[in-house]
Amino acid sequence: MAPPRLVVLDVNETLSDLGPMRHRFADAGLAETLVATWFAQVLRDGFSLSTLGTSSRFADLGRDVLHDLAPDLDEDAVDHVLAGFSALDLHPDVAPGLRAFSDAGTTVVTLSNGSTDVAEGLLARAGVRDLVDHVLSVDDVGVWKPHPRAYAHALRTCDVSPADALMVAVHPWDLHGAAHAGLDTAWITRDPRAWPSAFTPPTHRAEGLDAVAGLVRDS
Repeated sequence: MAPPRLVVLDVNETLSDLGPMRHRFADAGLAETLVATWFAQVLRDGFSLSTLGTSSRFADLGRDVLHDLAPDLDEDAVDHVLAGFSALDLHPDVAPGLRAFSDAGTTVVTLSNGSTDVAEGLLARAGVRDLVDHVLSVDDVGVWKPHPRAYAHALRTCDVSPADALMVAVHPWDLHGAAHAGLDTAWITRDPRAWPSAFTPPTHRAEGLDAVAGLVRDS
């Protein structure tokens, strides 16, 4: 198998560590365990809109879901929680993985259901923005991943065919969508969950982005 010309990276949870969001929820008087529920419901609403060919910004859906889960939360508290997304750090394996792809001459882009500003800030704080060729968002195409148009946006931006691209994510739903768009896929297994049997199996499995880069290099 030839190495990919293009690597497309999911952002939320794949690159960024959402752990500190628990503290933001606690600051607002919410249970730290509510972070996973909130994030899942934001994705649910984004996916639902995309099935109809429409979308809403991640931050707007995030605000609505917070109000749904905690109706008494005031706007200052909501703002404090949502601001946490602009203060997250990379997982430790991400920077070495980005450097490995850069050293190999691979084009690397991020493709997020969130905003480009959040992704730009995440990469800049870690000092790795120069290792990413394009920072992309589904905001530019009007539907969220895993809609096929989202992956087509990354391919079109880089003028690369699906067969020459690899999608990397921690989310099986994201990789299932990418596989149906014709991309190879790499599942980062930071989570002990099993792969859903209804989804197309990933091309690669690895514990971190650095390991993905090694698998691709040696394939």
